[in-house]
Amino acid sequence: MTQDLELLNTVRLKAQTWTSELFDKETRDSVKDMLEHDEEALIEAFYKNLDFGTGGLRGIMGAGTNRVNKYTIGMATQGLANYLLTSFMDLDQIKVAIAYDSRNNSRFFAETTAQVFAANGIMVYLFDALRPTPELSFAIRELDCQSGVVITASHNPKEYNGYKVYWDDGGQIISPHDNAIISEVGNIKSISEVKFEGNSDLVHEIGSEIDQKYLDQLLSLSLNPDIIREQNGLKIVYTPIHGSGVSLVPDTLKAFGFGEVYNVPEQDITDGDFPTVFSPNPEEKAALNMAIERARELDADLVMATDPDADRVGIAVKDSDGEFILLNGNQTASLLIYYVLHQWKEKGMVTGKEYIVKTIVTTPLLTEIANSFGVKSYEVLTGFKYIADIIKQKEGKEKFIIGGEESYGYLAGEFVRDKDAVISCALIAEAAAWALSRKSNLLDLLNQIYQEFGLYKEHLKSIVRKGKSGSEEIAGMMERLRNQPPQTLAGSDVVMMSDFQKGKSFDMISDLRYDITLPKSNVLQFLTANGSIVSIRPSGTEPKIKFYFSCREKASKSVEMEQLHKTLNERIEQLIKDIGAE
Repeated sequence: MTQDLELLNTVRLKAQTWTSELFDKETRDSVKDMLEHDEEALIEAFYKNLDFGTGGLRGIMGAGTNRVNKYTIGMATQGLANYLLTSFMDLDQIKVAIAYDSRNNSRFFAETTAQVFAANGIMVYLFDALRPTPELSFAIRELDCQSGVVITASHNPKEYNGYKVYWDDGGQIISPHDNAIISEVGNIKSISEVKFEGNSDLVHEIGSEIDQKYLDQLLSLSLNPDIIREQNGLKIVYTPIHGSGVSLVPDTLKAFGFGEVYNVPEQDITDGDFPTVFSPNPEEKAALNMAIERARELDADLVMATDPDADRVGIAVKDSDGEFILLNGNQTASLLIYYVLHQWKEKGMVTGKEYIVKTIVTTPLLTEIANSFGVKSYEVLTGFKYIADIIKQKEGKEKFIIGGEESYGYLAGEFVRDKDAVISCALIAEAAAWALSRKSNLLDLLNQIYQEFGLYKEHLKSIVRKGKSGSEEIAGMMERLRNQPPQTLAGSDVVMMSDFQKGKSFDMISDLRYDITLPKSNVLQFLTANGSIVSIRPSGTEPKIKFYFSCREKASKSVEMEQLHKTLNERIEQLIKDIGAE
């Protein structure tokens, strides 16, 4: 009780500072209302400062130090500006690019960011309207910028917004820049240290000219334009779910040669309240319901949906009974990578220096596919910034073809350094056209892959725990699993435990220890004797802990595929129970 009272008193003192004239009237009034009438809301808004993590900010919008607003955005930008001024002091002019998506306040936060940069003498290229996040990555490289910011909270609910930071290679910030920027942001102790009034001459709007250059690069990745023309009856339904994909995905599909691209008019409307869906997340079946209904009306072949900042895509494909089946991120990645590598091999483009990249929680099937085509496969921590880092490290020495992660993010080509739903939509559609040219479809192709490499089954289970108590509970779950690891999972002995935070893998049979060469991260992974993999990772951007499950069985013709699916589904259910993720 005393501890709760101490927290409330600390929060009240902190909140009082937000009622001064340094803050606008709307903010002052909101804070005063919480001080007088809502202690719970006050604590959630002020019990800590919104974490500027290794990628930037993400949180609920509103007044307070633990909220996304003009002032937390301003302090983050001032800290980033300070770091840029130190890092690039030899340049005559430091430049940054800024993009934003359809979320409420995104344009305002983008303009705020631009003004703070300009007030620090940094030149800004600000997109004239909402654009996909991957185009921001492209623009940084195209305009020779030293950094970039996109205002987005990706697929989070409508109450959220965020601030994602990129470096001069077009990738999201990683070590050492991430921790150095976090330190600089942490050094901003008062809103009075933020320069909000910028030099408008340093802010330049960009738009269609960058769109065209980006589109030209996307078109260079098409592998079968002739087949697209031949299969011009392929019908595609696409929805941006009220987000920034509306600005480029349909035009890109048409530029690739797809003539029958249909939209969902209600979801083409840019709206940060996302009125037609509960959540604008293409991982969730409900987000694609309207598009699937439209596809049924049109007798379409393929449904694609992108999240608000158009860096991730979810798809549904029609089965032999005419029903639409949603594919998960691992299945789409497998199809996409199989198609692209098959074409590279068939066209004689594989020389032995090519590679793909996947994350540690993405299906091992991708590595099997790459190996079969004589292409290397690299594995990185969760987060596309690590895929971008591999591309940067290998640039000029090896050739990146394609990469992906289970959370519906994929990338082809080297001119963008983040997951890109625009090119992914185009190449998924191209794969569908290629399958059609072989009197097949994407589901048939997926089953063919399973017959060749084995049936891989993956599942993601997320547990959400909000607020201060939720963060503590998630930390406790990780500590318990780290200190008391399971001995068996789904009836199979745990043979290896990898603790990416300690940088060690533990062989549970021989008791040997192995170094993990990847950067340290709060991730645990358990491997069983029958090849099942369970990975556990607290989200860095949301109040949740994620459990990733992967199982595999050889898919021989003597085994009915339907029965094999059932067997692996039952195994995953048991893994969920045994790891405590129910």
